[in-house]
Amino acid sequence: MMIVKYTAKFSPFCMCQWKNSLNFKPLRWASSKSTMNIFDKKTKILQRERAASQEDSNVYDYLKVEVAKMLLDRVADVKRTFPSALDLGCGKGIISELLCETDAIHHVTQFENSEKILQYNPHTDSTTVVGDEEALPFQDNSFDLVLSNLNLHWENRLPQVLKEIKRVLKPDGCLLGAVYGMDTLFELRCALQLAETEREGGMGVRVSPMIQGHQLSSLLFNAGYSMVTLDYDELVVRYPSMFEVMRDLQGMGENNATQHRRILHRDTLLAASSIYQAMYGGENYEDGVPASFQILFMIGWKPDKSQPKPLKPGAVPKGFNVKDGN
Repeated sequence: MMIVKYTAKFSPFCMCQWKNSLNFKPLRWASSKSTMNIFDKKTKILQRERAASQEDSNVYDYLKVEVAKMLLDRVADVKRTFPSALDLGCGKGIISELLCETDAIHHVTQFENSEKILQYNPHTDSTTVVGDEEALPFQDNSFDLVLSNLNLHWENRLPQVLKEIKRVLKPDGCLLGAVYGMDTLFELRCALQLAETEREGGMGVRVSPMIQGHQLSSLLFNAGYSMVTLDYDELVVRYPSMFEVMRDLQGMGENNATQHRRILHRDTLLAASSIYQAMYGGENYEDGVPASFQILFMIGWKPDKSQPKPLKPGAVPKGFNVKDGN
């Protein structure tokens, strides 16, 4: 039985400024003109199509359903209505199903990069569009809200995608999305790295690289968003062993799709499972092993004259305001 527990935490990424220090070089993302690709997009589309075509595919949707509910809680916190919304990377329409329960959004357009995946989407009454996230087939200023539920972490050119989202948003429109953070599946990453190094004398990329919070906030600011807000939640799911973790990742369509990946040998996998259990499992094998998922939530607004402006430095008086000697 899978037990999901989550603890909400706030992290003021947007208020952090990283200072240059000795031998410190900040990680820079590739620009939209770069030809370097981290992920094999064709392979990832095939993996997602294969996962969606399974008869029991709904069994593996528990993470997306949980995160979609968290996204809609954040939509409810915004005290306004959104006449038109775009579900970016809709998949099987999990967000569209939940949006039927709210009156804040009037019409939803579902966008997906695979036509086959849309065949398993039961919400055919919504407008569906197939295309590429890096070149959205919509006119400028088309949507009041863009929602993204755990799909942007597979983008090779995330800065370009964020700029495209901003282009299709109306002035004072909102981007609200969730992506996997850097600490996602750190248990699986460490176990595979240790086992592969010990058995094969080296290691490859077995868990996809994830973005950090301060990097995501920088990308949003650089793309031209205003009033950027970030926070995160941690979901911990317990599994019988490492192999059930990998099985569920494959069922979600979240298995490895990095470039130049290699097949793991059987003895390396067995060693990794033992390391996983020894490092992160409980005292009894019946307790299983945990798998952590760090979810970064981002909110960014397309600039508009009606938005509140930040105060100038020194505009707020310091100390107590004492009047009439009281």
